[in-house]
Amino acid sequence: MARLLWAARRSAAALLVRVNKAAARAQTLGLPAPPRALLYSQVRRLSSSVRMPEINTDHLDEKQVQLLAEMCILIDDDDRKIGADSKKNCHLNSNIDKGLLHRAFSVFLFNSEEKLLLQQRSNAKITFPGCFTNTCCSHPLHTASELEEQDAIGVRRAAQRRLQAELGIPTEQVPPEEMTYLTRIHYKAQSDGVWGEHEIDYILFMQKDVDLNPDPNEIQSHCYVSKEELKEILEKARRKELEITPWFSLIAETFLFKWWDNLHDLKQFIDHDGIHRM
Repeated sequence: MARLLWAARRSAAALLVRVNKAAARAQTLGLPAPPRALLYSQVRRLSSSVRMPEINTDHLDEKQVQLLAEMCILIDDDDRKIGADSKKNCHLNSNIDKGLLHRAFSVFLFNSEEKLLLQQRSNAKITFPGCFTNTCCSHPLHTASELEEQDAIGVRRAAQRRLQAELGIPTEQVPPEEMTYLTRIHYKAQSDGVWGEHEIDYILFMQKDVDLNPDPNEIQSHCYVSKEELKEILEKARRKELEITPWFSLIAETFLFKWWDNLHDLKQFIDHDGIHRM
């Protein structure tokens, strides 16, 4: 049975690779692209024809395990929707190794003093527990309102939902239209031998003073930091004195301080066409 499951998942991943290669080859030759929707439906049917091996979650936090049933948005390498799968399946390294990729977002919220709100993930979190990270990191769900792609409004609605769920920020204080969607990054990282991340991450910036009432099941601590204070945190992480999430580390080491220096002129950095492969 284990071999059958593995073979079916491998076949689905291989079919997905062929879909993308066929589309790229057609574009290069100036030919009509294959019927992508039909091919992706074959991928979904093959992927759903078997169930993944059961993962023992008895030792995990009950509330966080319940959230594993949420349906994430599956995408290809160019961020095109190809289906849906559970948060659980999207974060299993066994699936990530076969190419399973989903849509995500990272919020960077600054106050009127231009300090960045950081959180430390609770120890109940299944991926990267106890790590320091940016204000809020999560996933849009496979629902009508969060699937909407015009101006990334679905992703921004998801960010509003999770800012309330994790940090207790009233939704009226973080309206989606006040979030600036800058760009996207594509990264992959293992949390442990079972769980990991493989995402195309939408980067959202916002500057506003907000009320906070964090959920301890999501966040064990939070703080506002200046640029110099964040640099100290990054240095401590390099010395292994604390841990930060891999996506936050990538963003902080490449783009963050440049964006931060230009909070009032972010338009020059908006790139909705490219995806930074990290």
